[in-house]
Amino acid sequence: MKKFFIGFAVVSLLIAGVLSYFASGDPDGLDKTVEDTGIAEHAQEHPLSDTVFADYAVGGDDAFTGLAGILGVVVVLALSFGLFWFLRKRTNV
Repeated sequence: MKKFFIGFAVVSLLIAGVLSYFASGDPDGLDKTVEDTGIAEHAQEHPLSDTVFADYAVGGDDAFTGLAGILGVVVVLALSFGLFWFLRKRTNV
């Protein structure tokens, strides 16, 4: 079981760190529809748009997209591990 979780973490980090550079920067279908219908004219800037990890990059620099992905995976894995550890079934000895 331990090998599975280590493998899962390694694959997740590789996907986040490497494949994120191949993701398209073009708007997806939802963004395109919002732009075409005029809904985007009423859009406002998000309050957290100036934070470090905004726009899937570190500091808004596309060169650090992989780093933002890796840090995101590490945070999610750490939170998940902590939650599962806290909620684990404990046996009385």
